[in-house]
Amino acid sequence: MQHPRSAELFKQAKQVIPGGVNSPVRAFKSVGRDPIFIERAAGSKIYDADGNSYIDYVGSWGPMILGHSHPKVVEAIKLAAQNGSSFGAPTASEVELAQMVCDAYPSIEKVRMVSSGTEATMSAIRLARGCTGRDKILKFDGCYHGHGDSLLVKAGSGAATFGVPTSPGIPADFAKLTLTATYNDLEEVKQLTEVNKGEIACIILEAIAGNMGLVPPEPGFLEGLRTLCDKEGIILIIDEVMSGFRVAYGGAQERFKVKADLVCLGKIIGGGLPVGAFGGKKELMDQLSPEGGVYQAGTLSGNPLAMQAGIATLKLLQEEGFYAQIEEKSAYLEKGLRAAAANASFSTCAQRVGGMFCTFFCAGPVKNFADASTSDTEAFSRYFCAMLDQGINLAPSQFEAGFMSIAHSTEDLNKTIEAAHKAFKSI
Repeated sequence: MQHPRSAELFKQAKQVIPGGVNSPVRAFKSVGRDPIFIERAAGSKIYDADGNSYIDYVGSWGPMILGHSHPKVVEAIKLAAQNGSSFGAPTASEVELAQMVCDAYPSIEKVRMVSSGTEATMSAIRLARGCTGRDKILKFDGCYHGHGDSLLVKAGSGAATFGVPTSPGIPADFAKLTLTATYNDLEEVKQLTEVNKGEIACIILEAIAGNMGLVPPEPGFLEGLRTLCDKEGIILIIDEVMSGFRVAYGGAQERFKVKADLVCLGKIIGGGLPVGAFGGKKELMDQLSPEGGVYQAGTLSGNPLAMQAGIATLKLLQEEGFYAQIEEKSAYLEKGLRAAAANASFSTCAQRVGGMFCTFFCAGPVKNFADASTSDTEAFSRYFCAMLDQGINLAPSQFEAGFMSIAHSTEDLNKTIEAAHKAFKSI
């Protein structure tokens, strides 16, 4: 495929936008090529500025579970826009979507709408600190919760060592308030909580890790964290920005039968528009301003266009058999990709939960970020490029999950599997 228009747009973009993109992974740096610029999308396909079409498994990084430009979502946005795009005042649609979220998640009694997943996680952490009077938080290496200062931290050496910043601009002293543990290692978490007894405000994690590839929780891991948090008075924050309304209508917590104290949501609940939310127990949420003393605010929070897009999306997700279809399509693709990789000259490992999936270029299973980091990223880059050149759009990083939509047809899946057979042979 040729991309002269995308190349020209990227050249122009680099003159006025840092790195030419407004979010780093879009730059395609990790796969060694220039990004494609997208012009439009419909159903399972996206179309670039040069007129090339691609079967899309990025789905705007998760929200497009219905496929792109679903007619009912588009109509909801149009109708909302006719009445005004933003008011900075309460609307009935905020109440309706909030009620739908609370109905889907038994652990959410009240919810606050915000404008991004990052805003949701940083606000949930502030609330946890305010409610407990504690300063330290615990996160997991490889879990991504947005670009808040507390969360751009990697593990130090040893179970009792504080985190260190992963980005310039984050004070080392501030990062020391963040403890880091190994995902799926409950014993390490117990050691950290013992060493920092009575000092940890919250434990935050992705119930299904989707930012080190796709890594599911080991049996007993989430349940163990719930028990530990109850014992130690720690608030358990489950980040379901990706998995919320994707792996089940009630997200990962429904699928794995665990309840958080606070839940972070985004992506699907806005139908593709900028949105985030955090919610949980009434006694916690009532500590937020204007009820309580923990301050949080946002001019565009509860934006009427995003609320109506979210309402339309969630109504469609409630249709009978929706998640069974997503599961069936995803399992079919997983089986085909495994077969395509079977004769590769290097190790691969396919992992999937519902409509989230990933092929690691390493021997599996992958249980944490250290395992994921053994992946052959050069081989992945060659595979990505070979797939893209055949019209298959995957995430341009080994350490990102792929996403299925209800719009993907059997023909789409078969074309993807055929492309994968050719890609593995070519690399």
